[in-house]
Amino acid sequence: MTYPIRPIDESEWPAFAGVLEEAFGWTPHPTQAGRFKAETEFDRTLAAFDGDTIAGVTSIFSLTMTIPGGQLPVAGVTAVSVLPSHRRRGVLSSLMRRQLTDIRERGESVAALYASEALIYGRYGYGRAASELAFRIHKHASAFVREAPQDPSLRLRVAKPADVRGELEKLFASVVTRRPGRYERRSQTWDGLLADEEFDQRGAGTLRSILVEDDGGVRGYALFRIKSSSDDNGVPDGTLKLYELEAADPAAYALLWRSVLDRDLVTKLEAGGRPVDDPLIALLADQRQLRASWADELWVRLVEVDRALSSRAYAAPVDLVVEVEDDVCPWNARRWRLTADLSGAECKPVEEEPDMTLPVAALGSAYLGDGLLGEQLDAGLLREHNPGSVRRLATAMSWSPKPWAGLTF
Repeated sequence: MTYPIRPIDESEWPAFAGVLEEAFGWTPHPTQAGRFKAETEFDRTLAAFDGDTIAGVTSIFSLTMTIPGGQLPVAGVTAVSVLPSHRRRGVLSSLMRRQLTDIRERGESVAALYASEALIYGRYGYGRAASELAFRIHKHASAFVREAPQDPSLRLRVAKPADVRGELEKLFASVVTRRPGRYERRSQTWDGLLADEEFDQRGAGTLRSILVEDDGGVRGYALFRIKSSSDDNGVPDGTLKLYELEAADPAAYALLWRSVLDRDLVTKLEAGGRPVDDPLIALLADQRQLRASWADELWVRLVEVDRALSSRAYAAPVDLVVEVEDDVCPWNARRWRLTADLSGAECKPVEEEPDMTLPVAALGSAYLGDGLLGEQLDAGLLREHNPGSVRRLATAMSWSPKPWAGLTF
């Protein structure tokens, strides 16, 4: 059975939202639903119809994302959902294929998403491209190494986040290009991040901010809430929940962390979603005291292999012929010669014998600089025809710092 697919208009929002509620088992607060609607790009929001019923949906945020060596327009895929009554009927496959075709026609060569279920998106050519850590740190075990950077010109300023929004936005814009996966934020994104209604607090207290600055301006900020509590003896045992910490330089970064870790009446800090190479790990004198849990973060799909690979920078010279397998986007399924050095890259179709054969998802996983090409080769998921070629490609596509988006879209 085929399901007609088209973009929705604003009048169809209730039906669109109803699919999300059923698929995710989600009952949004009216405020939450309103914010999501305000961010929705209706011309990029697709629905599959079974008669008059919307059976499945998917949407896109038009992002400008940092990649190794620069920035690129990226399709931020979101709200992928199918009604429980229409699962396993081809609705999702039809939506994903149509969406990828639309992305290509729009001129974007890369798509990215956060996966609610990791089993789904490899089928459509997405590869896990970034990871994240969640930190739990006890205050008594948070001492820094003696060599931690300090700058006597720095000072801290407490402020209500809404009152310093312009300064926060300016600082973030100055650091967004430093790490692959970060993306420029729209006004609506900041609206949601700084929102502080009762729904947003969820028992964890008001949203707070602290800024680090010198006479030249703001050099960093932290956004957090404090959940106050006491133990059975009445001793303060609060938890600081860190949402964001951004800094322009190491000294500002270290001072911000010390500020949130040393907060009075707080015994522990929880930070969900930090980069896997967070400099905090190096700053801690006793790294064993850091409790961290791992999760996948961004998944990336190369919509047009040649344009995507030509757009990024490479950490080492490489000249290889890569045979790409892609049954969802057949225009990618051929042999490509990737030639790159520190000055630039070129990827063009060829008929030469390949150095390796790999699925397009493997390239997606490596695209932002933290791929697992070597591990996938060892697992038998890639085919290497020229020994050592996968290692050369993995080295060239590697990047520091590691990719991380930092804010779910």
